[in-house]
Amino acid sequence: MSNNYTVIQPKEYTTLNLGPTHPATHGIFQNVLKMDGEIIVEAEPTIGYIHRAFEKLAERRPFYQITPITDRLNYCSSPINNMGWHMTVEKLAGIEIPKRVQYLRVIIMELSRISDHIICNSVIGVDSGAMTGFLYIFQWREKIYEIFEEICGARLTTNIGRIGGLERDFSPVAWEKLNTFLEDFPAGLKEFDDLLVRNRIFMDRTIKCCPITAEMALDYGFTGPNLRAAGVDYDVRIMNPYCSYDEFEFIVPIGTNGDTYDRFMVRDEEMWQSLSIIRQAIVKLDKLEDKTSIHADVPEFYLPPKEEVYNTMEGLIWHFKIVMGETTIPKGEVYHCVEGGNGELGFYLISDGGRTPYRLHFRRPCFIYYQAYQEMIKGAMLSDAILTMSSMNVIAGELDS
Repeated sequence: MSNNYTVIQPKEYTTLNLGPTHPATHGIFQNVLKMDGEIIVEAEPTIGYIHRAFEKLAERRPFYQITPITDRLNYCSSPINNMGWHMTVEKLAGIEIPKRVQYLRVIIMELSRISDHIICNSVIGVDSGAMTGFLYIFQWREKIYEIFEEICGARLTTNIGRIGGLERDFSPVAWEKLNTFLEDFPAGLKEFDDLLVRNRIFMDRTIKCCPITAEMALDYGFTGPNLRAAGVDYDVRIMNPYCSYDEFEFIVPIGTNGDTYDRFMVRDEEMWQSLSIIRQAIVKLDKLEDKTSIHADVPEFYLPPKEEVYNTMEGLIWHFKIVMGETTIPKGEVYHCVEGGNGELGFYLISDGGRTPYRLHFRRPCFIYYQAYQEMIKGAMLSDAILTMSSMNVIAGELDS
């Protein structure tokens, strides 16, 4: 008599190397996936492929020369990085910024936020198979870059502004382009909303796609739209106001499920709120008696006009000291953060009173919330992994800095 039994073969998994140069990963990311068919069983992310040692580079440069380094963090909204760094130095040096400069900075930063969210939300559409929205909305990002070009001469990596204020005032052409954008963009954004927000295919593709709970998001240190999509009401502009944000009225959109659809919707509503903030800033500028200030009285950080350099001893001295990097900062330790396009962007600065930072650390939101990615995509399908990365707005330049 023979024994009847069934031999159960161990399940075989497939190892899939997603990245580091796969076009669908939007940058230099590697994820080694253990796959059960199309289901992700485990994920092991690897970062650092474009690490450029920004913090160490910054510790060997004069304070004003660090601004171009911050451009290369989240380059989708680089002016916010620039302003955040300038405010950090101003906080340590005790520099008081004129109201007019603060309102102008708000306009620039909110335009940057819109640009950042345009990129993120349109790419979410592309990765869900909806290319049309991307083609319709992306032209408005170009309009924003044209405004930046009029303000500072650059588009993507702007190096916009200076410690103490701005390097120049808005030109009449910049105001004209800004007013045209404020008039025309709402119709373009509404058209984008109509294509995706209530689109049944898009909703089926994104709702319940790789959600994260509020508790888990807080445990991982989430900030920005990713945290608010999980239901946590936290915005640096409200909790720790800077640039007179406490004078503005705006709504902080909050999600409920923390899934890809909520992340999309939070960013979508934030674009509408940014438009409102920009309009409020223009009204506040019109009410100011000061119509000319573009920087604080800090000649050690602001290159004097050429006429002064050529004709006055003081102008020549300040020009020489700034160009040769002889500006010093008081001793001290300070942390300052701003609400970046994808979360809390912070700068932890230690000064020993020299010409360069003694220590400088960038709090990059991407680096912090990307830790949760491997847990978020467990049990999801391969196509969901790409969509989730898009909805988290992971920027390689900021992640690996």
